[in-house]
Amino acid sequence: MRIVYSPLNGTGNLPVRRILKELGFSNVYVVQEQEMPDSNFTTVGYPNPEDPKVYALAKKLSDKVGADIILATDPDADRLGVQVRNDKGEFELLTGNMSGALIAEYVFSQRAAKGTLPANAALIKTIVTGNITDQMAKYYGATLIEVLTGFKYIGEQIKYFEETGSNEYVFGFEESYGCLVGTHARDKDAIVAVMMLCEAAAYYKTQGITLYGQMIRIFEKYGYFKEDLVSVTLKGIEGMGKIKEIMESFRNNPPKTAGGYQVLKVRDYQENTITDVDTGKVIPTGLPKSDVLYFELNDDAWCAIRPSGTEPKIKFYFGVKGNSLTDADEKLKNLVQDSVWKVQ
Repeated sequence: MRIVYSPLNGTGNLPVRRILKELGFSNVYVVQEQEMPDSNFTTVGYPNPEDPKVYALAKKLSDKVGADIILATDPDADRLGVQVRNDKGEFELLTGNMSGALIAEYVFSQRAAKGTLPANAALIKTIVTGNITDQMAKYYGATLIEVLTGFKYIGEQIKYFEETGSNEYVFGFEESYGCLVGTHARDKDAIVAVMMLCEAAAYYKTQGITLYGQMIRIFEKYGYFKEDLVSVTLKGIEGMGKIKEIMESFRNNPPKTAGGYQVLKVRDYQENTITDVDTGKVIPTGLPKSDVLYFELNDDAWCAIRPSGTEPKIKFYFGVKGNSLTDADEKLKNLVQDSVWKVQ
């Protein structure tokens, strides 16, 4: 298997190359222009593995060496981006929900097959992460736990499990490319993500299956889940005020429909309430207070809104479940483009 890797001029170069070497991967090609640390990130501008533009040099090298997959870690090597060849042979960037699902399915299926999956296994995700792993946890008899955005909350659950023995942590992830297998850390770890993803890729390749093919098999098994994120930048003092105004508007006047879906429940994590739209029944969220609104829609669709914790942005997260990739794409497009979400 041929792997092209870019540390994006950050810290991942040595640990990633070492772990791949120790695993027996010999055909690893590092993007030379992005191999050494560069605090100015002159080759990419903004070194975010979620951005397709940062893979330009890696894709050029991949075409030259005939790579199977492209990996890129962010500067502090805690998030992993992955590009795989689709059924047309073209590279396609996986979302964090997709790469997380690939690793989760591999870990759970292998442990189940070997009889090492604990009876009290836990799978943890953040509230803005997609719902395909809900079905995965149900399939493997694992406890699914949702936490607020931020990997520290996943780390808190690991500590709680160790103190109480209530569950055994198996896997946790968030849609923004962060995940953790095992309990060696309390934060997301791109090095172990590289290890697990490449192990999975090698395993499936022995069966004549690409990572893209395995992703399709996961969709066929659990449903064609698709997600999107729309960020709206509102800078300055006026922007901060506008973001607060938008949140209050959705909080006080939640939509009843969106993209052809009905709003079934409204979660307000700041007010600690989950309101059933039909009955009016209110129950607590069970999570710490946070300025997040979550709209549960019918047919496993949803939308969440929250201000960014690090940038002058308000973020809209969307998720749907389709009958096929095309159906999911169409449903997601209709949901995202509904005028109810327009804020400018």
